[in-house]
Amino acid sequence: MGKSFFKYCIGVVLIVLASCAKRGNITGGAKDTIAPVLKASFPKNFNTEFKGKTIKLTFDEFIKLKDLKKQLIISPPMKNEPLIFPSTPSKNISITINDTLQDNTTYSFNFGQSITDNNEGNPYSQFKYIFSTGKTIDSLAIGGKVKDAYFKEVEPFVSVMLYDVSNNYTDSIVYKQTPRYVTNTLDSLKTFKLENLKAGKYLLVAMKDYNSNNKFDPKKDKIGFYKQFITVPNDTVYELELFKEQLPFKAYKPTQASGNRLLLGYEGNLKTKTNRPKIVLKNKDQILPAVITQLPKKDSLQIWYKPIKTDSLAIAIAQGNYQKDFTFKVKDQKKDTLNIKIGQQGSLREKDYFTLESATPLVQFDTSKMSLVNKKSEAISFTTEYDEFQQLLHLNFKREADEEYQFQLKTGAVTDFFEKANDSLNFKINPNSIESYGNLLVNLQNAKRFPIIIELTNDKGEALISEYTAKNTSINFNLILPAKYTLRAIYDDNKNKAYDPGNFMAKQYAEEVIYFSKEVDVRANWDVVQAFDLSIPYTPEPKLKIKPKKGAKKTGL
Repeated sequence: MGKSFFKYCIGVVLIVLASCAKRGNITGGAKDTIAPVLKASFPKNFNTEFKGKTIKLTFDEFIKLKDLKKQLIISPPMKNEPLIFPSTPSKNISITINDTLQDNTTYSFNFGQSITDNNEGNPYSQFKYIFSTGKTIDSLAIGGKVKDAYFKEVEPFVSVMLYDVSNNYTDSIVYKQTPRYVTNTLDSLKTFKLENLKAGKYLLVAMKDYNSNNKFDPKKDKIGFYKQFITVPNDTVYELELFKEQLPFKAYKPTQASGNRLLLGYEGNLKTKTNRPKIVLKNKDQILPAVITQLPKKDSLQIWYKPIKTDSLAIAIAQGNYQKDFTFKVKDQKKDTLNIKIGQQGSLREKDYFTLESATPLVQFDTSKMSLVNKKSEAISFTTEYDEFQQLLHLNFKREADEEYQFQLKTGAVTDFFEKANDSLNFKINPNSIESYGNLLVNLQNAKRFPIIIELTNDKGEALISEYTAKNTSINFNLILPAKYTLRAIYDDNKNKAYDPGNFMAKQYAEEVIYFSKEVDVRANWDVVQAFDLSIPYTPEPKLKIKPKKGAKKTGL
């Protein structure tokens, strides 16, 4: 019995030891998904006759402030930002006001998504602390939505503002003063609501405020506005379209780029001839011959002049009411010389040009010294067109599928501004086979007016291909690269064949832009027929009618 009892004791000990050695996982319970809760505020939220300078908010758990500068919206705005502490996790938020508060005014501190719990980051969404320096809390509100006038999607964090229309109101108020009320669309919203408003007459403005100073800077900011003053209260749902104003032309002091070329930086839009300034280059009282061209991909003009021995030159610039004079010293530098190369080519569409770039501006052309032949050495008829402003020589001819061409510039075919002629040059033109491209036919429906610009854009909103129609409702995009395109229509009301943004001071809206709601898939060797109803721009995409070209395989779908 003694041995049995001893064995029993040993067995018990081993079981206990095994139990102690067994590993297990420590669980922390369910994940916290509950946002912080405000327990108390001093003074109380929605208090009236506020006279103090400090506010204390107490929460039921440790919180932290995230992206406070972006998320916090104070309305009306304060000239001096309040001090908000702490920057480390705490159960309390302290606000110290550094401004003189307006009388009989309701103030709102909207923290957006900035207050989150310390552990899981659950936001106390749209928490507001509100107080009034008067006897009542203003309770009126208006709302609406914000969109971009040109691009399909509006940027995040758009400010929506109300300016009080009083005896001191002027149109320049958006440039010089902060608004009476302000709210923000935050990062994911396209709608807005201005709350705690006082009854009155206001100017309603939306602004992508890159400077975060509640003032309009046309060089950087986008703006949208409602033409008529609004009255509060009302139940109108407002729609505001943001646009970037076209800056008036302004020139900067020129710099010397070479021994025969100056660079003139500018701001403004010079895409059309009517926008381009008149530039006169002088050596004392002598007007010098000059050619003005665009520096590629830069907001700078190139001023070409024939080398001259002088210490300084003068430039007179005029565009409309704008006039500016510059003088600058001339240095002895290396001169630009004639060089011709193939220009950047996109899809070789049927009516696209084959393009040559010239390093110096061309002034003379002898087409008898130009030739175009196919791979059988047969002569092909062609025409040329020179874009002096861009320094591009365009060659236009009818292309055949799977054909190769050779374009020759014999010696002396072109002569530049500096009287230098070209040496003999040969260029091969080998477009892809016609089966490498697709065709898109866009049928416009319910167009309100003409002319209309139809653009194919990429996902960034950049126009890749465009067509202009004065009356036709069927628009052909032939021989385009296979891709998924977005359709954009622009009502060209001033008939300048370009999109024109609005202007705040002129109370002019941007030209109307309409998007097709979905991408259009253009595939190689396919014809796509797409209906584009301009009266319902953001509805689901109509079914595509797709038919293969002769010989195309249906497996391409």
